[in-house]
Amino acid sequence: MPTPIKLTQHNLARLPGNIARPTYDRSALQRGIVHLGMGGFHRAHMARYTHDLMEKRADALAWGIAGVGLMPGDVRLGEALAPQDNLYTLVERDIESETATVVGSVTGSIFAPAQPEALRAAIDDPATRIVSMTVTEAGYCLDGATKRLNLAHPLIEHDLAAPHAPKSVIGIILAGLRHRRHTGAAAFTALSCDNIQHNGDVLRRAILDLAEAQNGALARWVEDRASFPNTMVDRITPVTQPADVRWLETRFGVSDARPVFSESFRQWVIEDRFVSGRPAWEEVGAQFAADVTPYEHMKLRLLNASHLAIAAPGELAGYALIDEAMRDERLCAYMAALMDRETGPTVQPPPGIDMAAYKAGLTRRFSNPNIRDTTARVNADAPLNYLLDPLRDRIGAGLASPLLEFALAAWIRRLRGRDDQGGPIAVRHPMADSLRPLAESDPMAILSMRPLFGDLADHPGLRRGVGRWLTGMEAHGTLGALAGKA
Repeated sequence: MPTPIKLTQHNLARLPGNIARPTYDRSALQRGIVHLGMGGFHRAHMARYTHDLMEKRADALAWGIAGVGLMPGDVRLGEALAPQDNLYTLVERDIESETATVVGSVTGSIFAPAQPEALRAAIDDPATRIVSMTVTEAGYCLDGATKRLNLAHPLIEHDLAAPHAPKSVIGIILAGLRHRRHTGAAAFTALSCDNIQHNGDVLRRAILDLAEAQNGALARWVEDRASFPNTMVDRITPVTQPADVRWLETRFGVSDARPVFSESFRQWVIEDRFVSGRPAWEEVGAQFAADVTPYEHMKLRLLNASHLAIAAPGELAGYALIDEAMRDERLCAYMAALMDRETGPTVQPPPGIDMAAYKAGLTRRFSNPNIRDTTARVNADAPLNYLLDPLRDRIGAGLASPLLEFALAAWIRRLRGRDDQGGPIAVRHPMADSLRPLAESDPMAILSMRPLFGDLADHPGLRRGVGRWLTGMEAHGTLGALAGKA
């Protein structure tokens, strides 16, 4: 086998012809966006849209992206990308085919814990007109019951005491806005790309809560000058594994330390509320809307709720991959019934969307064997609210929700840390130390935990329904309890 070609700007012309590579002048890239939380999803989604726009028009080169690592593991991403001139390969796969593209829209990376001054300078630069983020719901430091900023969160307590040296994402964004106010510069747009319902509104409220706790005049300035559009993002992007890196070398002949693998499908719906300009992402497939609510509602209730509803029982049944779980007829039928009977009826179809086709598309996407998305990843990343939000709506309407209750029971059963065959399950949750012993000794007590369940804690109907499923799972196994009921 020929020696793989190391991915660098200099080597782009040497790459095999079956790899697309930037045709624009990357030496003309300027930073216009700072993105907090530059993981695989951002590089497969927002950075890909921006790259595509740069291929179409020269003025898009002003919207280069500085990626910011926030977690300890993120330091390795920056160390890997810097020798590659911030280039990386994106492999997009559907059931029948795959393509590889070198993405060039990233201008550099900053590891925030070690480079706070560099981060501050990047956000304070007037050329930065968008500060975007993909940090999962945990990064917003919210109170689980109120969904407002938790002022007692350790990171927020630190930021209240040291507002000019923030550690939380909320504090970092507010510090940038404070600097803009102090210098008389224009505010930037804070753009959430997280799977949170009304993500821009949630971000805005958290920023204003912190600002109010620090300086009421600052809060009023932020409210008047900054903007926080809501967005809906969608692209399944599993965690890249070492075997994927080796596969890329063999299949495409390129040596890339940090490639990204995703499905071919992508969707991005954005409210058109930007205070300092924006890229023309609509020219490369993004959709701008006055109100993103119908789209995010559909996606969160159908895709995200279904993903978690399949992942928890799937992992308990011993399936490592989502597509493996979907090949189990019981789980596939369960997901279809869940969408048709319970989550789907809580959704108003967005304009131009065929709901039957959308649901069929989800089944196809989840069944894609080339994505190799793991049940463990979904279970670790997906917040419980994906199940609780439709449950709240149905309980409020007086409707039974046995299929959602099954998913919730599986979520609780999984916290024991083992599957139905006794194999180990990694329980990654901020409250894992308290949840795991309860799941083993008194699983119903978990339903009383207000930080998790908010207003649904100790709801009598929910307790009865989940209790019946847990009893059935104990007697017959997770999928045995489901037999004949989906």
